[in-house]
Amino acid sequence: MKNLAGLMKQASQMQAKMEELQARLDALMIEGEAGAGLVKITLNGKGDMQKLVIDPKLLTPTDAEMVQDLILAAFSNARSKVEAASSEEMRRLTGGIDLPAGFKLPF
Repeated sequence: MKNLAGLMKQASQMQAKMEELQARLDALMIEGEAGAGLVKITLNGKGDMQKLVIDPKLLTPTDAEMVQDLILAAFSNARSKVEAASSEEMRRLTGGIDLPAGFKLPF
């Protein structure tokens, strides 16, 4: 029974750490860009878009397709950074233990 109590305590501590991690990721803001900074997208730690900035130089009707492509590229860039930051936070939380491929945070 002593081991069970210890295990329950560890589980409780891990849950508290996961909640702390989730709060840090919610507050995290990461910017991705494309077109040498002409399009910038800011995502939170969950990958939700928070801000989009388009340089006014791009806002001509003939450049609409290019602007659309740059928005997608900036989003992809920001999303990759969010995933890297989330992975790093998870590594810190788990003390460097490798988790199974495809393991996602609980959100």
